[in-house]
Amino acid sequence: MDDVDAVQAQIARDMLTSGDWVTARLDGVIYLEKSPLHYWINAAFYELLGISDWAARVPYALSSIALALLTTAFGIWAFGRKAGFYAGLCIATCTGLFLFTRILIPDVMLTFTVALAMWAFLRALDPQEANPRLWAITLAVSLGLGLLLKSLVAIVFPVFTALIYLAVTRQLFVRETWKRLHPVSGTLIVLLVAAPWHVLATLRNPPYFSFSFHSGPGEYHGFLWFFFMNEQFLRFLNLRYPRDYNTVPRLYFWLFHLIWLFPWSVYIPAIFKLSFKPVDRAGQTRLLALCWIGFLLIFFTFSTTQEYYSMPCYPAFALLLGCAIATRDKWIRVGTRVLFVLVTCCAVAGIGILIAVRHVPTPADISVALSYNPEAYTLSLGHMEDLTLRSFAYLRVPLALAVVAFLIGAVGNLWWKGQRAFLGTAFMMVVFFHAARLAMVAFDPFLSTRPLAEVILRSPPGKLISAYPYYEFSSVWFYTNRDPLIWNGRYNNLEYGSYAPGAPDIFIDDTRMQLLWRDSDRYYLVAEDGQLPRISTVLGQQLNPVAHSGGKIVLTNHPLPNKAPFSDR
Repeated sequence: MDDVDAVQAQIARDMLTSGDWVTARLDGVIYLEKSPLHYWINAAFYELLGISDWAARVPYALSSIALALLTTAFGIWAFGRKAGFYAGLCIATCTGLFLFTRILIPDVMLTFTVALAMWAFLRALDPQEANPRLWAITLAVSLGLGLLLKSLVAIVFPVFTALIYLAVTRQLFVRETWKRLHPVSGTLIVLLVAAPWHVLATLRNPPYFSFSFHSGPGEYHGFLWFFFMNEQFLRFLNLRYPRDYNTVPRLYFWLFHLIWLFPWSVYIPAIFKLSFKPVDRAGQTRLLALCWIGFLLIFFTFSTTQEYYSMPCYPAFALLLGCAIATRDKWIRVGTRVLFVLVTCCAVAGIGILIAVRHVPTPADISVALSYNPEAYTLSLGHMEDLTLRSFAYLRVPLALAVVAFLIGAVGNLWWKGQRAFLGTAFMMVVFFHAARLAMVAFDPFLSTRPLAEVILRSPPGKLISAYPYYEFSSVWFYTNRDPLIWNGRYNNLEYGSYAPGAPDIFIDDTRMQLLWRDSDRYYLVAEDGQLPRISTVLGQQLNPVAHSGGKIVLTNHPLPNKAPFSDR
């Protein structure tokens, strides 16, 4: 998909092909925003499986499986086999984990390292643990790997959660606590894992030290300043420049967890019936999970945030939900009834929509049937506001499959009890996820410019120009593996690196664009339909359409000798 998805895949490819594993680059511009471990992992899978979109997704799929298995093992250790199984089932089939692993962001990997660190912390403190030193080492390695995945938050989340837990349980100032955690040797291990890349990145991207609290157009302060001061502290304070991000309203950020943890969120009231007294392993784990969730949600309440930022607390929710489900409390039975009502209503609504669109024609692709609400795209589900009744005609198959999923859930929660009902709910989600995958295929021309890339690859060779910043059509650049020139798009993610010494001259203005368009070399311009009036004003009438898909178009400056197939899928 366009935006972050193809960008992350392309950065990993550039690392592999360039051999520079220290400094990430995009379109030749140094890209200093992110830690590198997930790029390294993607590049390793490219080397193993070949460079492709599906190879880029394999690490995230495997990380999701590993996270579910880890949560299950954590739950079994803390609560027993049944509660552990339910905890793993909750996280494996919750909506949030599925939704936020459709794009190539490292949060699921970060969540794994945080969950492993929390389990290692408890096991290092457990007086019955035969080898606490091994678990202290595991804790330190997890923190180091987290640093290489998502920088300082990977340290802040588990460390502050652990400190709060130790304070609540009155172990913070107990000598034996620190003897078992080995903080000095643990710090050395964290540095051994994470420091080499930070040092190399600093040395290769000077200046080395800058103490400015301000950045603006034309300013470049090197890697160390940008990565720590700008990306960590100033972003937390919402003062980062360039401000190429939005933030989710706080109330939405909290309440959306009812969606991200669905369908298991119906059992959240049962969590409040659990005991959080740390008198045994189960109580200690429940208390730690509470500190874990509380700190993370409060942290992001005072920071800029996106919905998926809270993914590292999903294992904590899953542990508490698994423990509550295993108790078979009356609130579990109430939750099952609520779930039955919800999925039944969804099934009825789906059937009604299918009936309403049964005769609606589906010319072109789904983009022609959507409304456009850019103000909602801050939210991960913002594109849901684009849906119209007519657009569901393009989604008949996935909608029908979703109805089947909801009927499975309704029947299971009505007729079955106990473990059968929970397994029926999990099966409902598996079928629903498949329906969601099919829906994303239908949305592909709207969310991705892959169809345009396919036509460009079949057309005569030429250089590419983007009428928007790199991110907007990033899947064209990934599938063609060509770096574009960017027309009037020197802002957002590539702006800071574009002022680094030796940065490539890829940003062009109207004057240079006019010169290139009149050049004897062939150029392809990728733009949105809404930009055509301005493009015509600047470039005149010499616009030769090559392909059209999803409300986006490819133009060329010279007529094609044998016109390439026109794409309007």
